[in-house]
Formats: sequence, C-alpha cells, structure tokens
Amino acid sequence: MRHRYSFLDPDLIRQMLAEMGLRRLFNHLLLQSGGDVEEAMRWMRMLQQRGLIDENIDLEAFFAQLTEEQIIGQDGNGNMTLAAGGERQIRRDALDEIFGGLKKSATGYHSVPTAGQGTERLTETRTYQFGDDPMSIDSIRSLQNAMKHNDPAGHISILEDDLEVFETEHNSGCATVVMIDISHSMILYGEDRITPAKKVALALTELVLTKYPKDSIDVLLFGDEAVEVPISEIPYVKVGPFHTNTKAGLELAQRILRRRKHSNKQIFMITDGKPSALTEGGRLYTNSFGLDMKIVNRTLEEADRCRRANIPITTFMLATDPMLVNFVEQLSQINRGRAFYSSPDRLGEYILADYIRNRRKFVH
Repeated sequence: MRHRYSFLDPDLIRQMLAEMGLRRLFNHLLLQSGGDVEEAMRWMRMLQQRGLIDENIDLEAFFAQLTEEQIIGQDGNGNMTLAAGGERQIRRDALDEIFGGLKKSATGYHSVPTAGQGTERLTETRTYQFGDDPMSIDSIRSLQNAMKHNDPAGHISILEDDLEVFETEHNSGCATVVMIDISHSMILYGEDRITPAKKVALALTELVLTKYPKDSIDVLLFGDEAVEVPISEIPYVKVGPFHTNTKAGLELAQRILRRRKHSNKQIFMITDGKPSALTEGGRLYTNSFGLDMKIVNRTLEEADRCRRANIPITTFMLATDPMLVNFVEQLSQINRGRAFYSSPDRLGEYILADYIRNRRKFVH
C-alpha cells in the first residue's frame, strides 16, 4: 500500500509548490515513492497536466538537468535511478527543511552528557557558573543585565547573576542510532507518516555527517522485527504489513551502540508511538488493539535498560493521539530522554518535552 500524491488537497499541493520549488518537490515525491525516480517523474507530469505546475515549465528540461548534475541516472536495464549525488541532495534538503530555522540552543541536536573542551565560540550565551573561563564572559550582555537594576545616582553595579558567558561547541564524540518505524500504522487511514519520518532520519544523518564528522551514525528499521540498514537506503524505505516491535528496535540499537567506543551514546526513535508486538521465545506476540500492557511494560523495561546504560532516547513522535502521546511521555520519563511532537504535515513545529531539564517549551 502506498500513499498516492493524487489524494492530496490541490490547495495543499499549490502551497507546497510555492514553498518548495521544483527541486524540493521532486525530492519530496522521491521519498513518497520509496526512491522510485520514474514514479516521481510521472507524478510531476500528472501535476502539470492538472494545472498544479505551471504549463510553461519544461519538466523534460528539468529532468535532463537532474541527469546532467548526476542527481538521477540509469541502471544497466535503462531504468531511471537515484544517483549518489541525488542521495546527498535529499539529505541536505531534508536538513534545510526541518532544522534550518530551529534555534541551535533549543533543538538538542547533539545531546552529550559528557562535555568536552569547547573550541569554537557560539553566538548563544548562558548564565555564568562558578569555574567558567572569565575570557568567555559576554561583556555587552552582562552590562545590559546590570543596567536593569541601576540605582538613582546612575551607578552601575555588576552582580554575579548579571554575568553571561558565550557557549562553545563540544568535542566529545557521540554515537547515534536512528530507529525508523516501518509498521503499517505509519500509512494507516491514508495519512502518510513514513515520508516525514524519512525526512527526519535524513536530516539527522546529514547533520551528523557534516557537523560532527568524528561521530558515528547508524540506522535501523523496526516493524515485526528490527534490522540494521545503511544510510544510503533511507530514501528507499517502505512501510510493510508489519506491527510495531519497539522493544526489538531498542534491543538492536543497544547492540549497535555497544560496538561504538564513543563516550556518549544516544538513540533517535522516529515513530507514531504505539508498540504492538514483541518477540518472546523466538515467536512474535502481537496485539494491535489499544495498548497491550504486556507489550508496553516490556518496552518500557527496555527503555529503562537504556537509561541504566546511559543511553538517552529522543523520540520524534509523528502523531498527536492522546493515547500514543501518553506512552511516549512514559517512555521519556523512564528513560529520562526527550520527545519532539509533530503532526506529519508540519515537521518544522515541535513541542519539545525535555524530561532531562523537566520543562516544556515551543521550538521554532
């Protein structure tokens, strides 16, 4: 079963075209089609026939340009395929679309419990703490804070609470595993959740590969079972007739992280939030109706094992159903991790539930 682009509201398509442009629309359709270049091209021609793409745009010239730039190519049988340059472009595009406007200080991009020596000064500041390097004090911000409580005589007294210091990048290495839910619920009721899930995964991998090249990034899929896949396979991921074996995914993620020698380790889980299966005695136990407490408890136990191993779980929740949100909140509390909540069509807006700092705020 696939989510067909023709089912979308024409007004929504026009909005996407206005915001994305041809190249980003093509990338979006590629992800929806599971990396099928020819199907994405057919969809674009269909959109133009329906008047949703300007008839004056030469789509064939656009496709020829993609071929010239080695974004797309042909296999040995003459079929159109996504080239290596196209895979890199999709990752970069996903990163720009999802994280481009988010504040670096609020996204939790690179959550590390063990901070290394800072080497690069950032524009963000924070309150001074005992032991901070005096050379990192932001004199302008500190003076502005002090001026807020001037005495009538105009004297300026700088208190310790007025001092702010510049943040710095951390050097500590981090090993990350990205878990992608490929259960049937990710496309249930005609709602496409797998495409935004792949976008998040692509954005995260591109972020690590470009900004933190000394870190490691691994990807796994979890449905009835969990399987590790190379990063290059993300665009081609498709949903199957699977249940959601979140426990198996967390188990595999921990095995992968044990191979890594980094001092900091973390899991990014992309899901619609509902575990519906677990493996016991080599057999698959399933229950798709509601939340089966046997499955839930075993999954939460796995999240607790991650906590004891100092592996925080950041969950990208692509659904807002109260029951599913409640499960993710329980998992985050037990693991002392975090959760980003977003509807599938608005990935740029999250409510960051940060149980490490015990607060919740909007991220723009």
